[in-house]
Amino acid sequence: MGRVLFVCLHNAGRSRMSQALFERAAGGRHAALSAGSEADPAGRVHPEVVEVMRELGIDLAERKPHRLDDADAEWAEVVVTMGCGDACPVLPGKRYLDWELEDPAGKPLDDVRRIRDEIAERITGLVNESLPAGEKVVSSAKETRG
Repeated sequence: MGRVLFVCLHNAGRSRMSQALFERAAGGRHAALSAGSEADPAGRVHPEVVEVMRELGIDLAERKPHRLDDADAEWAEVVVTMGCGDACPVLPGKRYLDWELEDPAGKPLDDVRRIRDEIAERITGLVNESLPAGEKVVSSAKETRG
């Protein structure tokens, strides 16, 4: 699974958290991109998402939403979708996962933390699928905060 693309609607919440948590968990063994089917490149990552990711030492404040394009999907080996519906690309030869995750936009921080932690658990499982037993990732967002 060398290259993973995370796709949501606006690339300002779920997919941004997923990309950052995946990059941390993969430790350079895999690459990730994120995009949004309706992303506004002039926009920004949701402030509540920036705040809960800073709690983990990850700064998303300067990242800008990226609109999904065909090149993103062609680059990826695995495409993880999160609520982008029919706008998500479907290309032959790719592995697709659909994660039903609540959109964190405008939610209270405790809800955004819960969404972040759920993403972290899914990321841990995704990264571990491709690692030998002795290299499994065991940290989650909860353990990282600790």
